[in-house]
Amino acid sequence: MAIIEVRDLVKSYNGLPAVNGVSFSVEEGEIFGFLGPNGAGKTTTINILCTLLASDSGSSMVNGFDSMTEPHGVRSSIGLVFQEMTLDNELTAYENLKFHCYLYKMKRALTAQRIEELLAVVGLSDRKNDLVKKFSGGMKRRLEIARGLLHRPKVLFLDEPTLGLDPQTRRNVWEFIADLRAREGNTVFMTTHYMDEAEACDRIAIIDGGRIIACDTPENLKLSLRGDTISLETEDDAKACLELKEGLGLEPTMIKDGGLTLIVEHGEKEIPRILKGLSVGVRTVNLKRPTLDDVFLHMTGREIREDKNMNRNSRQPFRR
Repeated sequence: MAIIEVRDLVKSYNGLPAVNGVSFSVEEGEIFGFLGPNGAGKTTTINILCTLLASDSGSSMVNGFDSMTEPHGVRSSIGLVFQEMTLDNELTAYENLKFHCYLYKMKRALTAQRIEELLAVVGLSDRKNDLVKKFSGGMKRRLEIARGLLHRPKVLFLDEPTLGLDPQTRRNVWEFIADLRAREGNTVFMTTHYMDEAEACDRIAIIDGGRIIACDTPENLKLSLRGDTISLETEDDAKACLELKEGLGLEPTMIKDGGLTLIVEHGEKEIPRILKGLSVGVRTVNLKRPTLDDVFLHMTGREIREDKNMNRNSRQPFRR
């Protein structure tokens, strides 16, 4: 059952389209991701869905409510964590959460119970009376997520939730988000330009230039490239190329600086056949499976822009 329905959404600024005919749906209970570079239209789309911005045309429904004509219904159905920190640093963790409960007019008895419950879930019970300005970036992010869940929203929106955090903290935040989804049963809609975070989603929509260019599971998107890449370095690349074509029916490509590459459907099965079929010596052989980086490059013609503070080599994969 779809909890978010978006059809032909359009939003322009000064005549330039930020969102250009976007359509998609999100199933209840999914972790759904928007993957794209800065300026792709991710935040604009979320702001329209969350009633913070009016669209020029098109429609968007959240939990059965129209974002344009039924904003109160939408707002009561969602939790929202912005890119930028929005906590009050001069209040304690408990006071930040209590203020949020007042805004949503939660019953007093439920307020205390829910705050204590979520502080325990995010591992901040022992810091509830500490000023937020004393918290680390990861602690603040966990507190913001807890705040977004206080009123039991159907959908939790996370706009670049780990932007600016170090790799280990990013990993911890995403393990926490996955655990919360399991506990609370929320639908999670997140935006990111980190490929490893996109891997943690049930489905992702690749958005670029205000348009969705693909939407599927991470695995299916990688399979759409139809093959693994095998790279070879041999003692005689020209002869190896001929033997691969005429003897094995493969289509290798000669690399200018030396070596061969070829695309095959099942690389782990083809490598033994290749090694057995070549008469020339093989110096190196490597197998590379498609990644979301490859998918984005294939579909847009360019690599997604990395956060300048992010060290690619320090990443750790997220798992759900």
